[in-house]
Amino acid sequence: MLLEQLFKATSETIYMVLVSSLFSSILGIPLGFALYLFRKRPKQHRSLIYHGLAFLVNATRSIPFIILMVALIPLTRLVVGTSIGTNAALVPLTLAAVPFLARLVEACVLEVPYGVVEAALAMGASKAQLVCRVLWPEALGGIVNAVTVTAVNLVGYSAMAGAIGGGGLGDLAIRYGYQRFDVTVMLATIVVLIGLVQGIQSLGEYWARVLGASRH
Repeated sequence: MLLEQLFKATSETIYMVLVSSLFSSILGIPLGFALYLFRKRPKQHRSLIYHGLAFLVNATRSIPFIILMVALIPLTRLVVGTSIGTNAALVPLTLAAVPFLARLVEACVLEVPYGVVEAALAMGASKAQLVCRVLWPEALGGIVNAVTVTAVNLVGYSAMAGAIGGGGLGDLAIRYGYQRFDVTVMLATIVVLIGLVQGIQSLGEYWARVLGASRH
């Protein structure tokens, strides 16, 4: 019985992490590049667009995830038709991960030597060419690490989603481990969560090394 419940909860958690990682990457990576492109030097000349994006990102990141989930219930119902279940958890998970990933991506792109950027601009590269042919290839290994860190955080977020009926390992731990004082269930969910984090981290580090080595 426990194994069946654990397998089902683990499958739900993996589903939530994979899908929310995908959507947060689709939204967060371009946002990270936008933060970089609208960032101007010197600091006092940064554009209003950059300050607006930075404020939005920082404001979203400052909200604790458990509060964000509750605040987004109306939006979640509008998007997926319900506020309970794994599909409902995808909305707050994605929106929580997007600003986090965007800041990590911005930091990765900022690590690209500015001399390389200046050389590309001096040769007449457009912003699109700068991103596609210079910034993206140079920062790809770091971006993979950023996505990996985000996915690891989403494992923890998905566990918290169980507090409001999001399903997954968090829901199993709360309903059967905490509320029924079943230490075995609690330990089992902790072990599985640790395994998921280790697996995601190892996979991300491997691809970051591979993609980073391909640039040299």
